[in-house]
Amino acid sequence: MSWRWNGTYCGGPRSISRRTTGESLQFVEDHRGAFGVKRLCRVLECSRSGFYRWLAGAEARFARQLADAELAEHIHRIHTDSDGTYGSPRVAAELADAGVRVNHKRVERVMRAFGIVGVHLRKKVRTTIPEPSATPVPDLLRRDFTAPEPNTRYVGDITYLPVGDGQFLYLATVLDLCSKRLAGWSIAGHMRTELVTDALKAAALTRGGSLDGAIFHSDNGAQPGLKWSSQHRLLGPRIDVR
Repeated sequence: MSWRWNGTYCGGPRSISRRTTGESLQFVEDHRGAFGVKRLCRVLECSRSGFYRWLAGAEARFARQLADAELAEHIHRIHTDSDGTYGSPRVAAELADAGVRVNHKRVERVMRAFGIVGVHLRKKVRTTIPEPSATPVPDLLRRDFTAPEPNTRYVGDITYLPVGDGQFLYLATVLDLCSKRLAGWSIAGHMRTELVTDALKAAALTRGGSLDGAIFHSDNGAQPGLKWSSQHRLLGPRIDVR
């Protein structure tokens, strides 16, 4: 910090206009012995009454800083135990369970001040896209997601797998409602029709090469070339929408 006192500010890493109120008041405190409170407050455009109020609260601020540092240690320990995943809401809940009563807004402020950051969830990718033109169909399962024997009732879904740089792979699965086991799956970089049909073909291979007569239940979505209606009766290699 360089100064040449002639009533004006003469340089430094931050201009007067960019100083925060706290920085300006601290500057007055640090240099009032050399230049006087009145001059410094005039140059830094802060009130003398405000400076003296700030000075009177120094002890309370110091106590708060110590308390924040102590809280930050608790937060850092919880954050580390969560492998760096917990954000302020989860940290506040863990503190409450440990008997440390603290407002979640204070937890958020302390985490921000000490550079403690949780994992931010990625934006959800929509994999179920309703088909407006799909013909309504009866509920073949009647909301009964059980099966008396294998290879009679299946459910399926598509989910996305983030692989970095904003890219995704898509996973289609087929689950047997009798055993509750995965019968078939398919993974690809798209959500075209073959993503699902490949998963069904894999399930057919698991079941001896055929899913004849089985019911396949899926989300009420649509993929290019295949209109999903939530219920499908499987007939050999093709899908017959009923």
